[in-house]
Amino acid sequence: MGKAGAARKLASAAAYGGGGLSVLGAGLFGVMKVEAKLARKTIGQPSDQPPPDATGWYGRGRPGPALKIALLGDSSAAGYGVDLVTETPGAVLANGIAENADRRVYLREFCKVGAESSGLADQIDRALPIEPDVAVILIGANDVTHTVLPSQSVRHLSEGVRRLREAGVQVVVGTCPDLGTIKPIAPPLKQVARAWSRRLAAAQTIAVIKEGGRTVSLGSILGPEFLAAPALLFGPDQFHPSAEGYQALANVLLPSALAALGLAPDDEALPEAYRGEGVLPIAAAAVQAVNTPGTELGGTEVAGNRAGVRGLWVELRHRRRRPQSAGEGPDAEDTDDAPAEPGSDTPVADGELSA
Repeated sequence: MGKAGAARKLASAAAYGGGGLSVLGAGLFGVMKVEAKLARKTIGQPSDQPPPDATGWYGRGRPGPALKIALLGDSSAAGYGVDLVTETPGAVLANGIAENADRRVYLREFCKVGAESSGLADQIDRALPIEPDVAVILIGANDVTHTVLPSQSVRHLSEGVRRLREAGVQVVVGTCPDLGTIKPIAPPLKQVARAWSRRLAAAQTIAVIKEGGRTVSLGSILGPEFLAAPALLFGPDQFHPSAEGYQALANVLLPSALAALGLAPDDEALPEAYRGEGVLPIAAAAVQAVNTPGTELGGTEVAGNRAGVRGLWVELRHRRRRPQSAGEGPDAEDTDDAPAEPGSDTPVADGELSA
């Protein structure tokens, strides 16, 4: 089975409740389960100190109305391992949106260290009351390292995106990164992790686009850039990114978040063929995105139709990176004006070492 076919199979299994073990097969599933335990032992136990909370207002002095961002997912969203709030992906993303949009921004974290895709439902329950303009989701790595069935992972993500879109929230999903570059993971687990995470990313892409969201491939965030400079872009546990790594992650997401908010530059209104952009069937586009990190995919129409004989039409983009914004933390004095949220105000909780 080709990669596009495997991605379609995973997405279909999730949509229809299929219980197939995975496109990797039962044998490799067993290998993954045993070897993952050894890798987690090498990585060690998580710190008791939660990441700094990036929740708050950004863009001091800029005009309103404020743009509201909900940040959901796992520790890659929370910024596990950094010491300063300005180093978290939430702060980098909020500062970037405030500067490029010239608007005030309110960002609220609902992400949780150790979260799997099954935890998105609770995070979305908490996010919807603040009526965010856009939800940014980073999820999937823990599903791989904890050997969650890919069909289950994709189904939870699909249901979450559907709920957000039905509420009028734009959705940007950073798909599962390539876990085959993580140093503590040795062969043959390394090859299994790479194949598993890439196919999960492709299936996530198909599911998200079907529900009206857009995706960004994060393969480079744990891929070639990290492999070339692991000491700089990985944190001390050799699993989570460093401050520089989280900055790279947020900068990949920023152009797509701006586009989701309708704030893309005029010169990015249409795909540009010379940049490798264009319109493709969904499965082929998903596989290409996995192999080309930083690729954004979103649904589109051809001759007034969302789908052709090979499935949904997808617009493939390589959006230009934005200049790095000044590293500012949230405005503490604006806390009382923050949108209300029922339940706990603690967006990040302790958990076992996970992404």
